[in-house]
Amino acid sequence: MSNRDLFHFAVKRALQKQGWQITADPLVLEIEEVLVKIDLAAERLIAAERNGERIAVEIKSFAGDSAVNEFHTALGQCLDYQIMLEENEPDRVLYLAVPIDVYTTFFQTRFAQIVLGRYPLKLMVYEPVLEEILEWIN
Repeated sequence: MSNRDLFHFAVKRALQKQGWQITADPLVLEIEEVLVKIDLAAERLIAAERNGERIAVEIKSFAGDSAVNEFHTALGQCLDYQIMLEENEPDRVLYLAVPIDVYTTFFQTRFAQIVLGRYPLKLMVYEPVLEEILEWIN
């Protein structure tokens, strides 16, 4: 089993608090011999719809020595995961989960903003200690 992110269980509990049902931990996808594992898959029924919302969440703590290296890894993973989802589960939306302190610092830098302008990612901003989702950014 691959290593889970430092805040894996905090994000999982935060999703559950918001009414999401965790359907895979991890979500395993494959195209021929290439296999990937996205941290979580979740679903939530919407009152007026039968099918509801389906998401995949890649969780990052950015706890390493370099936010730039962590961002580089996360961006590459998300680009790959988006292709995998398009091929396997095109109705599932991918989110990169980032802690609030990283979002309010590194993700506000000019560099991060330029990258996100070129490679848009959907973000889920979380507070790890309180186990809460603070913001969904599309």
